[in-house]
Amino acid sequence: MREYGIGQSVPRVEDRRLLTGKGNYTDDRKVPGAAYMAILRSPHAAAAIRAIDTSAAAAMPGVVAVLTADDLKADGIGGLACGVKRKQRDGSPMVEPPYPLLADGDVHLVGMAVAAVIAETYAEAVDATEAIEVDYDPRAPLTETGHARDADAPEVWDTVPGNESFVFALGDKDATDAAFAAAAHVVELDYEISRVSTNTMEVRAAIGFFDPLEERYTLYAGCQSPHRLRSDLAKNVFGIPEGKLRVISPDMGGGFGMRGSPFVEHALVLWAARRTGRPVRFTATRSEALASDYHARDNVSHAALALDTDGKFLGLKVSTDAALGGYLSNSGPHSPTNNLGGLSGVYTTPHVHVEARGVFTHTSPTATYRGAGRPEASYGLERLIDAAAYDLGIDPVELRRRNLIPNDALPYDTGFVFTYDSGDFAGCLDGVVEAADRDGFEARRAEAASRGKLRGMGIATVIEIAGGPLPLPNEESAAVRFDTDGGVSVLMGTHSHGQGHETAFAQIASEKLGVPFDSIRVQYGDTDLIHHGKGTFGSRSISVGGAALLRASEKIIARATLIAAHLLEAAAADIQFDDGVFTVSGTDRTITLPDVAKASYVPAKMPREMDMGLAEGAIIVPPGPTYPNGAHACEVEIDPETGVVEIIAYTVFDDVGVALNPMMVKGQVHGGVVQGAGQALLERVVYDPDSGQLLTGSFMDYAMPRADDFPSFDVHEHNIPSKNNPMGLKGAGEAGTVGALPSVMNAVCDALRPLGIRHIDMPASPERVWQAIQNAKKNVV
Repeated sequence: MREYGIGQSVPRVEDRRLLTGKGNYTDDRKVPGAAYMAILRSPHAAAAIRAIDTSAAAAMPGVVAVLTADDLKADGIGGLACGVKRKQRDGSPMVEPPYPLLADGDVHLVGMAVAAVIAETYAEAVDATEAIEVDYDPRAPLTETGHARDADAPEVWDTVPGNESFVFALGDKDATDAAFAAAAHVVELDYEISRVSTNTMEVRAAIGFFDPLEERYTLYAGCQSPHRLRSDLAKNVFGIPEGKLRVISPDMGGGFGMRGSPFVEHALVLWAARRTGRPVRFTATRSEALASDYHARDNVSHAALALDTDGKFLGLKVSTDAALGGYLSNSGPHSPTNNLGGLSGVYTTPHVHVEARGVFTHTSPTATYRGAGRPEASYGLERLIDAAAYDLGIDPVELRRRNLIPNDALPYDTGFVFTYDSGDFAGCLDGVVEAADRDGFEARRAEAASRGKLRGMGIATVIEIAGGPLPLPNEESAAVRFDTDGGVSVLMGTHSHGQGHETAFAQIASEKLGVPFDSIRVQYGDTDLIHHGKGTFGSRSISVGGAALLRASEKIIARATLIAAHLLEAAAADIQFDDGVFTVSGTDRTITLPDVAKASYVPAKMPREMDMGLAEGAIIVPPGPTYPNGAHACEVEIDPETGVVEIIAYTVFDDVGVALNPMMVKGQVHGGVVQGAGQALLERVVYDPDSGQLLTGSFMDYAMPRADDFPSFDVHEHNIPSKNNPMGLKGAGEAGTVGALPSVMNAVCDALRPLGIRHIDMPASPERVWQAIQNAKKNVV
């Protein structure tokens, strides 16, 4: 079984199905008698709704129903709610305005759902939305995060003076201030982390069903956390027991955090199905998704680093305004507050203080996105370290080495949220420096200069939390069930949306149970089939879900040992288990686990005191979070005549604890690097500050990274097993993004350094880079 076990690069079993068009995505499902839903969305970023006239739309051919906020109120339907609670400056609960499924009196962003049309065909539904007359009273919009708290800024909500929903502070402010007062050097940096759109390959889609006999809803929609979605909709929208709602999440073309939160369309298709007495389906267009998907990032920060005369870090301060959008999504406050521990990095900085403020703007709500605060923290820290190296004339690698946490200090309490259980931070940094041939970089820089190009190298040593964040509960479930013929079903509370879970969890089961890999079927994504689950997010599935599967497998072996002892006529204490076979110690009498499973369904072969069948489940809480970490090196060339940045080389040394499937780990790192580099160089959601209109409403305007934007990645493993996980696993899903954002921007800034340019903000687009070069030339002149 070891050929398919832990540590083997087993090809993904799900790829044949997905790559040959056999995937089961939401929009693929054929539903007889289903009606189609189209949404009328607000063309204004800020406006009062004086009146809505739906009569013309309701009379159009094929229209089944036209629904507005008045209908929601008449049916007692609630709205969406935020699941991450924070506090205001005075300690009172954060300001959380209502988030209705359809606009009720006001709109606070372009793309806000105003009315829903249900029709026989999608085209008829869209046509009818255009016949709805809405009398808007436009107001002045606010789209720029950095100006949200300005004294003269428009207020997004009348009930939120200054647009501030919450203030979240961490760390000892007095001790940090004292460290700064005693510092020989203080380096400061203002920076922005751009707003991005997730842009999953599969756009959002949902199908709603209602059974009037059982008074029970069924939602068919791709989501990262089916059980959490069920809880949110049942409690906040419908006010029903969770058992009255089933959520089925089939194949999903990407989630990345965005699809971990409920959307209004999830609730609307269910409500419309009940009102119309037939299934109702919705699929967004790409432009509709760009306007109405939850966005991410969008932070404006000021950071400062205090150092002594030897370049040792004494303290770190960060002050951030984080955009929440026009409404609070389910996870809105999560990213700017829950992963701030990453600001400690892999360094011995004794004092850290941070204040993050959540501010409303007339933009799409923000939610989690690959890394969910981890890339933001690492970016701010690593850019600040490079700025300090620039200002103080110290080599940036040497500055990092002076401050790295030594191996003999582990486990290491940073004094700022995180306690690292394991790692070799110096080993990762040394490894990436050697593999990227940093010693030869200056020669390459000179050669590039001879061709009129600017060359730069950026280093980042990063760490993140996985299987967290603390102190939230982080349990996960797994179950193992043997069929009567010895086949195995593994039921997971996590969800796969591209990561390869069907392969990875089968590898764990094959390794631990010693059963054939191809006899294992992995199931997930159905709240009726899986009785409990937290879902997939935060690089937790393999570390936490895998630990649950390990526990369930151990319980299977323990139960099967008792059955095997009965079948082999031996004492249970004399039974040994290895690689799928039970053996009576000191004899050649054996029986395989599949044969034990078959026997467990035959009454004549089972002990009378034991229940029949072989199935076990587990819901576990891991001993603690894990901390994937690593070092990234990015090398770029810039054409000063056009501002175009080209990534020439990219090297990674990663510590994921144990590589369950090295090939899939590299795939995760590759994807993460591309998403991080895409934000660093290309991606940015742009709103017109005067009108609030979305200017990046299609892929003609929102630049997405492509394969030919990247070189071949050089990815190395430098794994130190986690002490907080029974299999040593740490997680890998977000590591690439966490390292890419700072390393790419450090490389860009390093290339521009000879021109006297200390920092530019992301994205380092050709226009932005070219303009920085022109400004530098003017300053020289």
